[in-house]
Amino acid sequence: MKNFDINEDPHRRYNPLINEWVLVSPHRSKRPWQGQNETVPSDALPEYDPTCYLCPGNVRANGMVNPDYESSFVFENDFAALKQEEIAFEENSSATFFRAKPERGISRVVCFSPKHNLTLPEMPVEAIENIIHTWQKEYTDLGNVDYINHVQIFENKGSVMGCSNPHPHGQIWAQSSLPTEVEKTQNNLKAYFDKHNKTLLEEYVKEELKLDARIVIENDHFVVLVPFWAIWPYETMIVSKRNISKITDFTETEVTDFAVILKQLTTKYDNLFETSFPYSSGIHQSPTDGELHPEWHFHMHFYPPLLRSATVKKFMVGYEMMGESQRDITPEKSAAFLREQSNVHYKNR
Repeated sequence: MKNFDINEDPHRRYNPLINEWVLVSPHRSKRPWQGQNETVPSDALPEYDPTCYLCPGNVRANGMVNPDYESSFVFENDFAALKQEEIAFEENSSATFFRAKPERGISRVVCFSPKHNLTLPEMPVEAIENIIHTWQKEYTDLGNVDYINHVQIFENKGSVMGCSNPHPHGQIWAQSSLPTEVEKTQNNLKAYFDKHNKTLLEEYVKEELKLDARIVIENDHFVVLVPFWAIWPYETMIVSKRNISKITDFTETEVTDFAVILKQLTTKYDNLFETSFPYSSGIHQSPTDGELHPEWHFHMHFYPPLLRSATVKKFMVGYEMMGESQRDITPEKSAAFLREQSNVHYKNR
């Protein structure tokens, strides 16, 4: 019987945030690729696009005209996934298979910059700081609405991630319920805190820093790492070193450090395959239900779909849909690939 080699042998890794497992198959990364190749969109975008519904001064689909904004700009989503109207509803407590209930909420769009052709890695740190301040304001304003119990800040970047407009922007969905992934995380964070009187991520980051096997970037206040349990090939997580439960707890120095590390990480992503790297990213932080949540520890997930190049994507199909999540390249290797990338964007070399 051979000895287990975590770098070569199939194995499962446990994700304590959501109490789930991921299958890791390192040997499969050596297989030749004959599957689908994605089309890489051209990076040559204009600074202003008269047909873009997010550019300053342009008309949106609902007839509203955007102001001539000079930094970030927030507006109610014209095709909102959630609606603010209160709906009368009486739940059928006897229903077994056909349970449903209304969900009330607010959906907003956050334009990061008036320039149509910029993405986060190409923005100056000061502009990213402004975006963070905007996120802080929105988290506060939406969280203060009496029926809003969760505020989800996220960005879908790239057409391969379903982004319908290349103008740099993200979204905020605020709702009355905890979404499924957040609820799973909430339950596991609370169980750990109740047992140890420390946050799960505070202890996890300390151990990751000791090992230094999956750290991508580190500064005084934040760490970028590839989680031990990562699913996507180049998945990363930004975690605060200090035990901060929400974005509004940041000091101004932490705002700057967060902006710097956001720029560095997204630059490394772009440099990996010298393309505008697609991803879905989102901030996980304390619910806004008016309760204290000492178990929550601020973190931001990045889930990029690219696997081998700018044109080869990781698909969640077959076993992933029927069994559990699976990855080929180990988190340690993907962390090393990202770590060695320059902090200077490839367009500026």
